[in-house]
Amino acid sequence: MGRGSEIESARVLAARTRNGLTGRSLMLHGVRGVGKTVLLRALQHELDRRGWLTVAVEAQRDPDARALARQQLERGLLAGARRLASRSERLSDTLASALSTLTSFSLSVGAGVTLGANLQPARGRADTGVLELDLVELVEDLAPALRDAGTGLAVFVDEIQDLEASTLTALLAVQHQAAQQGWPFSVFGAGLPSVPAVLSEARSYAERQFEYRSIDRLGADDATEAFAGPARTAGASFTPEALTLLVDASGGYPYFVQELGFQAWQLAPGPDLITDDDARLAASAGIDALDAGFFRARWERATRAEQRFMRAMAADHDAPSLLTDLVERLRKRKPSDLSVARRDLISKGLIYASARAELAFTAPHMASYINRRHGEG
Repeated sequence: MGRGSEIESARVLAARTRNGLTGRSLMLHGVRGVGKTVLLRALQHELDRRGWLTVAVEAQRDPDARALARQQLERGLLAGARRLASRSERLSDTLASALSTLTSFSLSVGAGVTLGANLQPARGRADTGVLELDLVELVEDLAPALRDAGTGLAVFVDEIQDLEASTLTALLAVQHQAAQQGWPFSVFGAGLPSVPAVLSEARSYAERQFEYRSIDRLGADDATEAFAGPARTAGASFTPEALTLLVDASGGYPYFVQELGFQAWQLAPGPDLITDDDARLAASAGIDALDAGFFRARWERATRAEQRFMRAMAADHDAPSLLTDLVERLRKRKPSDLSVARRDLISKGLIYASARAELAFTAPHMASYINRRHGEG
């Protein structure tokens, strides 16, 4: 589905690590619905296949975000350590030392997981309860065992722009230290277009730590195959007109492709051909389903004042909105009068600064939804 270069980057990183070299990991960013989460999971699977220890963290906007993120991180590290221990019939000195530090780390965070009856916590290592300090010592002590195995440790963070600040800075600090010391440790992330700015604000050196990839919608050929491939596997096909109609309606956004493809499969009488009439019905039903779920959920997260702001943006359809135009539409005197709504909508992940003095929706076709369902008059 047009994501081969990102997968190849993970393979290259694994090969460099196996040869004792370091490399930069990927930070994926783009609007909603372009398949960033699926791609992030594919990258994790690629390193899993090569024997890496991988940990998945999904950042959330939640009052308990800090505790939730750290629980995912801690449990993932401990699960990975147990897999590492299970691969060896006899623990080497480096592996035993690493697992002792992990036992110490487990106790410091309250997980209380033991990794082996003969392993004692490493005194004075990864036991302060301060994540940034403990994680550095943990990765430092894991590094020799990982090098011996020709593998590494990678943390994969989805919606990384929402990751609680102290957890984010801890991961960035460890990544920075790992690059300097040659430790086989990487952080991969996926999130909104604001990700580069968020990471740079958290740690100024973050802009040099990663290979940033802007993930866009699929090209026409890849979008066509995204519809046709699953149908072919099931012994069905589309007429050329049906494929063209569905590709156009989806805009090439993988999330929309998935919804429209599902509707086409459900609505076509079958058994083996989806016609252009079926595709028209599927496109209409798919838009209704997206309106009721994908778009509505985002619209209802906004206050009434924020919805007025978004309605003013929707006048520009799929193009970014100039702040000066929004000032006029909302009958304000100057751009600073919009600062509160602008800040809160960005914080909620509904809009982003696409350029200086410009704003855009994080969800593609959000303007069409607003104009269709919530337009003035």
